[in-house]
Amino acid sequence: MSDTGESLHGDVLDGLGLLVTGGELAPGQVVRAEQLGARFGVSRTVVREAVRVLESMGLVTSRRRVGVTVAPREDWNVHDPRVIRWRLDGPGREEQLRTLTELRGGVEPVAAGLAATRATPEQCGELQRSVMDMAVHGRSGDLGPYLEADVRFHATLLAASGNEMLAAFSGMVGEVLAGRTRHDLMPTKPEPAAIRLHADVAEAVQAGDAAGAERAMRAILAEVDDAMRAAGSA
Repeated sequence: MSDTGESLHGDVLDGLGLLVTGGELAPGQVVRAEQLGARFGVSRTVVREAVRVLESMGLVTSRRRVGVTVAPREDWNVHDPRVIRWRLDGPGREEQLRTLTELRGGVEPVAAGLAATRATPEQCGELQRSVMDMAVHGRSGDLGPYLEADVRFHATLLAASGNEMLAAFSGMVGEVLAGRTRHDLMPTKPEPAAIRLHADVAEAVQAGDAAGAERAMRAILAEVDDAMRAAGSA
C-alpha cells in the first residue's frame, strides 16, 4: 500500500474507532460497508481493511450479508493503545483516565520494585538520562520533548522489571501520558516536584532499593491523580 493509501486507511481506522468508542455507533448497531464508504468517501476495500483491524481489537464483528456489528464493550481489547487513544479523545475521557491511573497504580510500583533488583547498568543509565531530559525540557516548558523523555522513562522502567507481562504495559502508559499532554491536562510547566520524584525512582533502582523505588513510584502516581483533579476543576 502506498503512503497515501496507508494514510487513508489510518484516517478511516481512526474515524471508525472514534465512532465506536465514543458511542456514536452503539453496541449492537449494524452498518453496511457501503454506508461507511460513503460516510468517509473511500472504497469498500479501504473500509474492509479498517474493519479487519477493529475486529482484531474486539470492537466490531463483520459478517457477509449482515454488515458490521458494533460489539459490546466487554468484548473490547481495552488495553490496546489505539483503543485507549480513541477513548481519551472521546466523551468518556475523565472516566478512562481514572481507570487507567488505577491500573497504573497496580502495575508501575511493582515494576519499580522489580527493576531495583533486575535493571541492567544500561537501563539505569537510560532512566537517569530521561530524568535529566525531563528537567531540561520541563524548565523551558517544552512539552513535546518533555513528553518523549517521560514516555522513555516509564517504558525503560517497565522493561527493567524483567517481566514481559509488565513490560507490555508500556504502550498503555505512553498513551496515557500523551493523552494528558494532548488534552491540556498537564501544567504548562511540569512541576519540579514531579521530576524530582522520577529522579527518586531512578536513584532507588540504581541503588537496588526495591522498597524505595516502589514508594517513589506510588508518589508519582499520587501526584498524577492530584494534577488531573486540579486540571478537571479548573
